Amino acid sequence: MGIRLYEHNQTAYEAVLAMLAEKGRAAVIHPTGTGKSFIAFQLCEDHPDKTVCWLAPSEYIFRTQLENWRAAGMPADKPEETNIRFLTYARLMLMQEEELEGLKPDYIILDEFHRCGAKMWGQGVQRLLERYPDVPVLGLSATNIRYLDGQRDMADELFDGNIASEMTLGDAIVRGILNPPKYVLSTYSCQKELERYKARVKGAKNSAVRAEADKYLEALRRALEKADGLDEVFRKHMAGEDPPEEKEPAVQPRKKGLPGRFGKYLVFCADYEHMQEMIAKVPEWFAKVDPEPHVYSVYSEDARAEAEFARFKADGSGHLKLLFCIDMLNEGIHVDDVSGVILLRPTVSPIIYKQQIGRALSAGRKQDENAVIFDVVMNIENLYSIGTVEDEMQAAVRYYRDRGEGSLIVNEHFHITDEVQDCMRLFRRLNETLGASWELMYQAAEQYFEQHGDLEATKRYVTEDGLSLGQWLDTQRKVRAGKAKGVLTEAQIARLDRLGMRWESKIDRNWARYFSAAQVYYREHGNLLVNVRDGKYQGVELGKWLAQLRTYRKSGIRTSYLTPEREAALEEIGMVWDVPDYLWEQNYHAAVRYHREYGDLDVPYYYVDPDGVKLGVWIANTRFARRNGGAGRAELSEDQIARLDELGMIWSNKNNVVWERSYLAACRYRKKYGNLNIPVAYVTEDGCHLGRWIRKQKETCRSGMSEDRRKKLAELGVS
Repeated sequence: MGIRLYEHNQTAYEAVLAMLAEKGRAAVIHPTGTGKSFIAFQLCEDHPDKTVCWLAPSEYIFRTQLENWRAAGMPADKPEETNIRFLTYARLMLMQEEELEGLKPDYIILDEFHRCGAKMWGQGVQRLLERYPDVPVLGLSATNIRYLDGQRDMADELFDGNIASEMTLGDAIVRGILNPPKYVLSTYSCQKELERYKARVKGAKNSAVRAEADKYLEALRRALEKADGLDEVFRKHMAGEDPPEEKEPAVQPRKKGLPGRFGKYLVFCADYEHMQEMIAKVPEWFAKVDPEPHVYSVYSEDARAEAEFARFKADGSGHLKLLFCIDMLNEGIHVDDVSGVILLRPTVSPIIYKQQIGRALSAGRKQDENAVIFDVVMNIENLYSIGTVEDEMQAAVRYYRDRGEGSLIVNEHFHITDEVQDCMRLFRRLNETLGASWELMYQAAEQYFEQHGDLEATKRYVTEDGLSLGQWLDTQRKVRAGKAKGVLTEAQIARLDRLGMRWESKIDRNWARYFSAAQVYYREHGNLLVNVRDGKYQGVELGKWLAQLRTYRKSGIRTSYLTPEREAALEEIGMVWDVPDYLWEQNYHAAVRYHREYGDLDVPYYYVDPDGVKLGVWIANTRFARRNGGAGRAELSEDQIARLDELGMIWSNKNNVVWERSYLAACRYRKKYGNLNIPVAYVTEDGCHLGRWIRKQKETCRSGMSEDRRKKLAELGVS
């Protein structure tokens, strides 16, 4: 038994074979959900005696694709290990020449090949391709363009423009390869926006403006009262079959692939904090769908992610299944049996947006199995439009009709339900009423420039006339950067340039300053392994900044700062994300020095060693982290625990350490003198105030003490 390719993939596969034979390189650019990885697996199946070097962004992506291959009929007697040598791009980047020499591939597959545009990953790929210039190369990706990297075309750079098959998401929907989704636009936080606009109306200086704005404000309030909340939106659009009857087994699984209130939904969030906030909303939002939904969460670098993801996929219960994720499922991983996706994160990247909605679309669904996509706007002024996919569909329709191939058109449109259309219209009218004209705001900017010599007004700056100049300037920056809706003409940009407008935000300027220092460091040292205690470099604390970025990436926080584009820029100058914890190593070596001098790790809390290491604080924090499984601090690895154990680390808290040391001193005294008749002022040679400790234990025995300690003291004759 082997793979049976869908017609579109079979056509692409035949084109791949012909192009590889003629050109040696071929790219397949198909959208998420169309099963393009099977084209590469078919190549592996058809050449079982050939060694295939398969490269991908992560091992997890590849393992998931292998599961899909097995499910689709991978020959049981020919496991993939016989002819596939899998490598991540990061692993390839670090390989030595002799390791590359040992690969000896007959075919090379570059999965998600647009990722090869990152400098360090790209260098690794180029080394491989240069070593094996005659080996056929197949590339797979949903896009060949790196949108936020100068619009670089990786099909041109890697494959000399040899594209065996290309298909847009809109094209796939038009041809019926992917079913058109049911698209629902709704919003969360309208009420917050309403309160903000109330404050703006109240603060308006012009009475006529206030009167006009009040009319729209009241109309908007009534519209919001009539508008359905998210709980009702989810109830209406997660329609489906009733819960399965309780039979043997106790819970019957729902039919595979059928959308409904007891289906599986992927929920995309912005970052870790946002994900936790959204998970807390589950009882409020989904109670009308299922009072007891099954909630899962995954994010990159989470050690539990793989097991959590597996549980979600295996869940066939008669309950709503929600998988909250940050960035783990954007790329390369497709989940069968998904009823829809819920988009809770705004994004300006077409790649990420299409990858996310593509999670709900899958080749092979029945015609009546239309996934639901909930586009939940988090800010009423930044509505992301599905228009890009609609434009692709219309372009595909025109193309097939112009060629006389109208029979290929299965879907011309898909249904969009706009739950907040009236509210959006009123918000826009209200905003227009409150907003001063561009010309008036520019005049205010001119006056500010004359007084201050720049346009560095704070975001909250308001002119004497009540104009929010700071906010307006910030909006102009966002509009030009494509982060906010609006139009800014070249003439307007030029006029602001004449006033010395700095277009980057303070956060962006901060990034540019640190990134510039990182570039200099890389040119001087060939890496970005900066010691966090090295102090300032090029005027910034570069080591601490890089350590923070590694933390952001590992934990999934601050994604608005550490964007995928900035990650790629760092990788191009040698950023390695998984490095030893240098701060921990420095503290550990300070602990070794202390142990050599004093013979233990009983470090006073405020002790600072000659090199400035706050060793006492670090020891206390390390004990706390071990006892509480991290609890806000980085969890210790088994290796770190073992290394501290070798130094005689006592993991109990400071009070326990003091008690145990005093108890042992009492045991030694009794053994030597036969009693504990100790004067209160008695102090042992090593500084233990044993007399005071004995008296305190006698008092504590009467007022309260743990049973274990009371038993130990009773054996010494203390009561």
